[in-house]
Amino acid sequence: MKVIITGGAGFIGVNTALAHARAGDDVVVMDNLSRRGSEINAKLLRAVRGVTFERGDVRDYNSVKKIFAAHRRTSLLYHFAAQVAVTSSVENPREDFETNAMGTLNVLEAARLLKMKTPIFFASTNKVYGGMENEKFVRRASGWASPRFPDGIGESYPADFHSPYGCSKGAADQYVRDYARIYEMKTVVFRQSCIYGINQFGVEDQGWIAHFAIKALTGGRITIYGDGFQVRDALYVDDLIRLYRLAYRNINKVSGEIFNAGGGASNAISINGFVKLLGRKLKISIDAKYSDWRHGDQKVFISDNSKAERLLGWRPRFGVDKGLEKVIVWAQENRRTIINALSRR
Repeated sequence: MKVIITGGAGFIGVNTALAHARAGDDVVVMDNLSRRGSEINAKLLRAVRGVTFERGDVRDYNSVKKIFAAHRRTSLLYHFAAQVAVTSSVENPREDFETNAMGTLNVLEAARLLKMKTPIFFASTNKVYGGMENEKFVRRASGWASPRFPDGIGESYPADFHSPYGCSKGAADQYVRDYARIYEMKTVVFRQSCIYGINQFGVEDQGWIAHFAIKALTGGRITIYGDGFQVRDALYVDDLIRLYRLAYRNINKVSGEIFNAGGGASNAISINGFVKLLGRKLKISIDAKYSDWRHGDQKVFISDNSKAERLLGWRPRFGVDKGLEKVIVWAQENRRTIINALSRR
């Protein structure tokens, strides 16, 4: 098969591209290389047989349409290109909107007007559920918990777009879903939660698991925003890619659907708990400080994956312990490259 991946030099994009290339597929990667570390991933991809790199920005409709037209006979289109940080969206909401909301509309319109029959998979976020301020959370020794949703939040939970990032991704999320209804395009939305893995050049405002590991390995100080009892369900990237594959194989059944995609209750861990785990893995004492809570930061988010399990037979296979070991090995082996990439502005 042949696939197009917008944002293909990003963390999820590069891992998805490599998985397809290993399977013998042809891969077209589109990226503007704006994120630190993306140029390293692009270099990696250019050396892989079957991968074509196209420099392009989803904010530029003509560029999107030109690239799609050149590769219109494709089996699957992944739309991963995005502005990915809440903090950056607060600082520059216009750029955030243009990338996430308008960029997604550009992708959808280019595919529609070119009459591309390919399914479109969109990487959304659990941030569309907002801060869930109306929920009554309790703080336990293991972290914040939601007594009303012990198994996590499902797709029917009311959306509440909190922060410019939440608004832009939420708008894009709904556009992708509605294009399945209005234009009968085969689209699927994945509301992703705390995805981590190798080739992730994590920074302070996004990709916190990789960021913490990189900081600890390079002797840097970690900043924990809030009280550190926030709970997240970590999903290793290989499990996410397996979900994509299952959705593609069952596209006629899941077209127009929205799926939560996170580690689930079995992979839930607090920030403080993760720092302790990281310290044990590295056999060091982690240097960490605490700072104020950030906009839209959820006290707890656990993804209820029961819909994906029911319709696709999917559940995560990688535990946090095993996944973190993979990240540490990658970071140790690529220490100098990572430091150089993250030091660039």
